[in-house]
Amino acid sequence: MKIFITGAKGQLGKEIIRQIEDRYPTYEVVATDIDNLDITCSDQVFDAILSAKPNVVINCAAYTNVDRCETNEYKAFSINGIGVQNLSAASFKVGAKLVQVSTDYVFDGTANHPYRETDSLNPINVYGASKKLGEDMARTLNPRHFIVRTAWLYGDGANFVKTMIRLGREKGKVKVVDDQVGSPTSTLLLARCILDLIHTDSYGVYHGTCQGSCSWYEFAKEIFKLADMDVEVTPTTTEEFGSPARRPAYSVLDNFMLKLIGLDSFVHWREGLEEYFEGGFIQQ
Repeated sequence: MKIFITGAKGQLGKEIIRQIEDRYPTYEVVATDIDNLDITCSDQVFDAILSAKPNVVINCAAYTNVDRCETNEYKAFSINGIGVQNLSAASFKVGAKLVQVSTDYVFDGTANHPYRETDSLNPINVYGASKKLGEDMARTLNPRHFIVRTAWLYGDGANFVKTMIRLGREKGKVKVVDDQVGSPTSTLLLARCILDLIHTDSYGVYHGTCQGSCSWYEFAKEIFKLADMDVEVTPTTTEEFGSPARRPAYSVLDNFMLKLIGLDSFVHWREGLEEYFEGGFIQQ
């Protein structure tokens, strides 16, 4: 099997490549990132995919800075929307499956239950709206698609876990939002899920997050506990924190479709975080 990966230098892209090398050493990987492929350029995308002729295209490329999306709307929709349009059309042309990684931010956060794949989308910021457009492009242009929504992702790269540890070491205290609730998810677990999915023909929309939920404040407390760090963690509100972009207050996802097809291998978020620490991603 030949797998074409965009955003290969990001947290998820690196983990998918790592697991392919470990689980499927005979597979061929075509790894691309912004330095050798601009997914917003249709000609570049078609040239690359028609030349490689992959069996699967996994799109890990995205503009994920939620606050900057508010002031860079054109860039957000170009990368997260038009980029997916190009990848969807090109993958369809060569008969390849497409994996589009999406987000909990396509929901508005007003639900009183974990969101299922069938719940209505209503993004409240530019990032979420641009990712919704990407979902629409994947769904419309390549019927052999897997749209995988995830949340609060951390792995081998810049992320909330590493930011907390850095701030804890530098300042000894942090203020963290306590009125946004979600499910922290490790790239280790998400990559496993994606690699399981691509070996099926169960196309459609999936939620892929760790079990359970917490606030960012509770997440930070658990990070410092596992890191054995004595850091003062103070809860604050979204309003007090003052971010430019609105965030969903509650964006917990239910891996309902994965459960239905027997592929929900996600553990509780605390267990996933422990595995992350044990994997050596955090330099103590």
